Amino acid sequence: MTAPAQSLLHIEDLVLHFKTSRGVVQAVDGVDFDLGVKRAVVILGESGCGKTSLSRALLRLLPRNVEKYSGKVVLQGTDVMELSDEEYRTSVRWVSMSLVPQAAMNSLNPVLTVGDQVAEPAMVHLGLNREDALGVVSKMFKHVGIPNDFMERYPFELSGGMRQRVALAMALVTSPGLIVLDEPTSALDLLTQANIMNVLKRLKHELGTSFILITHDIATSSELADEVAIMYAGQIVETGCARDFFPAPLHPYSQMLMASVPRLHSDTDPMFILGQPPSLMNPPKGCRFAARCPFRFEKCSEEPPVFRKGNRSIKCWLHA
Repeated sequence: MTAPAQSLLHIEDLVLHFKTSRGVVQAVDGVDFDLGVKRAVVILGESGCGKTSLSRALLRLLPRNVEKYSGKVVLQGTDVMELSDEEYRTSVRWVSMSLVPQAAMNSLNPVLTVGDQVAEPAMVHLGLNREDALGVVSKMFKHVGIPNDFMERYPFELSGGMRQRVALAMALVTSPGLIVLDEPTSALDLLTQANIMNVLKRLKHELGTSFILITHDIATSSELADEVAIMYAGQIVETGCARDFFPAPLHPYSQMLMASVPRLHSDTDPMFILGQPPSLMNPPKGCRFAARCPFRFEKCSEEPPVFRKGNRSIKCWLHA
């Protein structure tokens, strides 16, 4: 399979397994999707389905207990999985692709001003001196809506929303083409969430930045999404254009996930998905959602389903 001509990112059969005392956890198990230039894909799914592990696999931020790490990650025409750790650190991470992690307060150094922290990637990866780097930081702060005088403040002096904007500015300061956002609006109030999403939409328009937004917040993510990828038990089970997906999801898990979202004007109550996700140490050999699916039949438990390619890709025997 070759990457599309206009593709910024092409992921094929990405695998990340962890070794634990209880067995091997198949956190990311054969993930495939593409992302175009100036586009945003939202990866949705329940907690524990492997979304954060996917972000770590893309940025190669791996713990020591990795059992298997393989696949193809083609970024701007280069398969970065073939690069050495040093080549990846100097030419990919925070240069072509960067990360906004969960819990911005935990990712910021409490004893350094936020201006110096955001300037550091520019000094390391762009070779700028401190004065020039702070000039770039000032421009990034303007893009994300942070007043210039905040550069001399410490993280504990900022609100949760402002700390999230600082983390976003840090990811942007080297002008990467792709930013991975891992739950960027978690633990924020609704108004702050809306403001952060407006910032992201403006950045995509003004800077041409592409985003991978990892979240379980369906309502908020729909504001930014161009494409949607649904993740379940370490695998992507459905992908498609956001305009097609949100009105009419096709995979049974996607349908139940959308039906669980509370709506302001609705005659029906939100539904919940019965059962629990399968263990990632011993996933079923067939469809991983089969045990919870109301439409399952014999083949679902015997063979893993395959994607049907086209405008919509669905990993479900109902659409084979």
